[in-house]
Amino acid sequence: MHRSPKILHQYYSDRTWFKPSKDLVYLTFDDGPCPDLTDWILNLLKVECVSATFFCVGENYLRFPEIINRIKADGHVIGNHTMKHENGFKTDRKHYYRSFLSGHELMNTRLFRPPYGRMPKSLDKKIKEKSEIVMWTWLAKDYDQSILPEIIIQAANEIRPGDILVFHDNVKATSNLKATLLPIIQLLKTKGYSFATL
Repeated sequence: MHRSPKILHQYYSDRTWFKPSKDLVYLTFDDGPCPDLTDWILNLLKVECVSATFFCVGENYLRFPEIINRIKADGHVIGNHTMKHENGFKTDRKHYYRSFLSGHELMNTRLFRPPYGRMPKSLDKKIKEKSEIVMWTWLAKDYDQSILPEIIIQAANEIRPGDILVFHDNVKATSNLKATLLPIIQLLKTKGYSFATL
C-alpha cells in the first residue's frame, strides 16, 4: 500500500498530507544527504528540470556541507528530519523535541517531517509553532528491498495532482531509487503533471 490512509489524514489533521492542485505534485527525499546517491539524484533532477524538497537528518547536514550547498544552489528546498532520525514513538518526548529544535535551528527551515512518519500527536501543536509538519500521500517504499522496482513504478499510477511523494536518499534505498525515479518522473510528465517544492 503506497497511499497513506485517509483515516490518518483525519486523525493527524494539523499535519500537511497534500497540497490541493490541478497539475502539481511534490517530490520529496528523506534521510540524506548521502554521498554519491544525493549527487546522482541532483544530476537527474537537473536534466529533467524537476524541483524537489530534501528532508535532511541534522547529522548528515553537518557531515556533507558541499552536498547541502549544491541542493540549495540547484534551487531545491531543505526540510528538517530531526538531528539523528529518531522514531517519535520510541523516543522520550523532551529528547525528541530537542532533536527537532536543533534541526530547525541548524537548517533554518519552516518544514519538518517526522522520521518514519511517527511522532506523538501531543507534540503537533508545539512543533507547529515553528514548522509546518509535512507528511505524504504517496510513499515509494524504495527502502524495502523485497519490493521489485516494477511494483513501485506500477504503484506510481496511483499518484494524483496535489500529492506529496516520498523517496529516500539513503544507502538502503539506492537500488530501488535508481531503478524507479526516472521512470516515475517521466510517467508523471506524460500525465501532464509538473513538480514543485513545498
